[in-house]
Amino acid sequence: MLKKAALTSLWFLFLTFPLLVIRVNTIEHLVEWRWKNMLYVGIGSFVLSLLWQYLLARQASARGPGEGGGSPMRSLYRRILDDRRVRYPLLAACGVFALAFPFLFPSYQTSILTTALLYIVLGLGLNIVVGLAGLLNLGYIAFAAVGAYAYALLNVHFGLGFWAALPIGALLAALFGILLGFPVLRLRGDYLAIVTLGFGEIIRLVLENWNDFSFGPSGISNIPRPGLLGVELNLQQATSYTYYLMIALCLLTILVVNRLQDSRIGRAWIALREDELACEAMGVDKTMAKLTAFALGATWAGMAGVVLAAKTTFINPASFTFLESAMILSIVVLGGMGSIPGVILGALLLMLLPEYLRVFQDYRMLLFGATMVLMMVFRPQGMVPAIRRSYQYRRDEP
Repeated sequence: MLKKAALTSLWFLFLTFPLLVIRVNTIEHLVEWRWKNMLYVGIGSFVLSLLWQYLLARQASARGPGEGGGSPMRSLYRRILDDRRVRYPLLAACGVFALAFPFLFPSYQTSILTTALLYIVLGLGLNIVVGLAGLLNLGYIAFAAVGAYAYALLNVHFGLGFWAALPIGALLAALFGILLGFPVLRLRGDYLAIVTLGFGEIIRLVLENWNDFSFGPSGISNIPRPGLLGVELNLQQATSYTYYLMIALCLLTILVVNRLQDSRIGRAWIALREDELACEAMGVDKTMAKLTAFALGATWAGMAGVVLAAKTTFINPASFTFLESAMILSIVVLGGMGSIPGVILGALLLMLLPEYLRVFQDYRMLLFGATMVLMMVFRPQGMVPAIRRSYQYRRDEP
């Protein structure tokens, strides 16, 4: 272990020597040798390499010689789910805190949490496609763009309000999900990812270049916020109202996704994810399962897009880039594919931490990348992995 750490330290010293040790002063034509930086890099890389190898060895010993990766220790979240005396008071406390949040914190904090709730809905929608059905979608934000532009254009041309546009945006996004699902029925893996990535870019480029339809790169502004029985709301009241609206939408999404998991179509998605050939051999309609997954996942993205347009009151194609799809996919993978609590936790962490770590704004992406690498090495199943259901047949003894 020490030998490997020493070799790693020497390798880091070799790579960083020209950047951290040698400094050329072009004004005075001098070369400065910063040997202290070399010492810091050597000691730091040696200690981190030792820690890395220790964690890998501990993970391997925890798995055991014949196990595939499950830890023998019972995780905290599983204990909470099993113990009602802990689960119900914790849920009640979280509910009270969520309802009282706009009264305890300023509007800026409420707006940030509303954005986090919006990404929870997007993450749970993508979790249907990726986590349950196992269909990798790299253009998921395009469905949110469909919902957002549906609301904006319907309001501009026909004067429709938020509540009338919400179901229309969801239906249009579901239609686009079906249109995407048909061409990719025979694709899987990397090929499916490339096609969905191309679909997302096509939607964005169409919105950016079709000026007569979508107003081009300048976007659409002055989109009305959600209304409340015709009552005029100021900015603070509208922010709080949108926040409570997102809480209701999150609860509805959690309820529907949880029921879908336990339904017949949910079990078909899981079978499709595990083994597509075996799933088809058992009589599952593979075509219907895939189309349903794309349509339902797109539906929630469409509703989230309508809320996004109403919250920001301005949209343009730059709001729906591939980076947004990658962020939503990171939420699902980091939290745990197929796990509702994992997606919620992943969305809260990835959306809230960057806002509260602005003191490290120069290193935020570095910390984000390092966190993702560590998660994929030491906990590839996510922070809160989905509970794999097992069925046991017990024959009644005579």
